Amino acid sequence: MRMLLKSLVFAVSLSFAAAAGAFAAGGEAGEHSKTPHYPINKPRYQEWTFAGPLGHFDEQQLQRGLKVYTEVCAACHSMKKVAFRSLEALGYTPEQVKALAATYTITDGPNADGEMFERPGVPSDYFPGPYPNVEASTAANNGAYPPDMSLLAKARAVERGFPTFIFDIFTMYQETGPDYIYSLLTGYTEDVPEGIEVPEGAHYNPYFIAGPALAMAAPISDDIVAYDDGTKATADQVAKDVTAFLYWAAEPHLETRKETGFKVMMFLLVFSVLVFFLKRRIFASVAH
Repeated sequence: MRMLLKSLVFAVSLSFAAAAGAFAAGGEAGEHSKTPHYPINKPRYQEWTFAGPLGHFDEQQLQRGLKVYTEVCAACHSMKKVAFRSLEALGYTPEQVKALAATYTITDGPNADGEMFERPGVPSDYFPGPYPNVEASTAANNGAYPPDMSLLAKARAVERGFPTFIFDIFTMYQETGPDYIYSLLTGYTEDVPEGIEVPEGAHYNPYFIAGPALAMAAPISDDIVAYDDGTKATADQVAKDVTAFLYWAAEPHLETRKETGFKVMMFLLVFSVLVFFLKRRIFASVAH
């Protein structure tokens, strides 16, 4: 126990010493040495059908989001962990999925001669990337690598900090990723605040998590796609639709998980009530 206390005291002392050194270094360097915190603006909270303990996906919205991805995002971003056959969960028939997969060219092989060959896609294939490798992707985008979108909606989450994250436990708020992607897509602006430098060829976006600007220009605008269901394709609507699709791609079993969790919680609630009354019945005749 004595050794443990000594270790704790030593660790605390080191922490205070490190903090004091950092504070002193910051004071000597001046205000310009402070590391800026990104994103500059916190993601804007949005209402999503898949939010909350009883959340669910809107099939029509997911189909619109798929259209946005295939016609806009797929030119630069891959989705290598999503199989065509999984699109049946969006309400498509096996024939429609097969027809969509066939529009893609898949590099396969080697064949009997040891050579790679190309063939039409089949439902068991995964969405192919627009570039053969990372180097080609980076070279085609001025040194910036467009990330794969398979898990993007789960990977790009902005920390909400204390005490907000405590309230999130009770409200079951898990949509930091979708809120961030939506805010990023709709957050491009030409009004750069004073004191912020935007590199040449970059585009200012106060919602970007890694800096004040990014290499990708604003990817969406009004009427950039024509929706099959007649929905007006405003930039706001397009951003919400593709964000919902990306969240489905990252967590396709969300509805099953939430349904199972709700059933388990109801079972535990009923079980707890039964245990309570059973306890009272057993101990009712016991002398205290």
